[in-house]
Amino acid sequence: MAPDPLVFDLNELSDRAGVTPRTVRYYIQQGLLRSPGTPGPGARYDEGHLGRLRLIRRLQREHLPLSEIRRRLESLGDAEVQRLLDEPRAPAPSSAVDYVRSVLQEPPLLFAAAMAAPSEPPPGADRSQWDRITLAPDLELHVRRPLSRGQNKMVEKLLEYAKRLLEEDTP
Repeated sequence: MAPDPLVFDLNELSDRAGVTPRTVRYYIQQGLLRSPGTPGPGARYDEGHLGRLRLIRRLQREHLPLSEIRRRLESLGDAEVQRLLDEPRAPAPSSAVDYVRSVLQEPPLLFAAAMAAPSEPPPGADRSQWDRITLAPDLELHVRRPLSRGQNKMVEKLLEYAKRLLEEDTP
């Protein structure tokens, strides 16, 4: 028979994860943690919440923004989160140059499977430029060119939709 999973109240969870209760509430609001189900002082959190908090803290130490952390965590179950926490971490950079190199490298291998494979870059992608497309006053769309044929079609559809949407809002 398996032992009962650990259950924590908000203060216990916060202490174990090294964050404040306010941070836990914020992460739930931002979609980084699932809701405990029961609101208020009776709320109970499990080991899955604790594992996610620990992984969020680790990813923050790698200087990832919360939006990127949310994107990486949204498809992971509690078992996958725990597996990632159990994997050995890369050593911390010993100098500023090592840190810059680590930031410029590809995403960590532990998230390679969770990330979508990029599409084939179009020819000449190493020489790109940004196009600034004005949609309305104070509203712009920035597009890095060159794009593939499919990406160009998507941009055109987006521009058509934006034009229709902005015309609807015009009195």
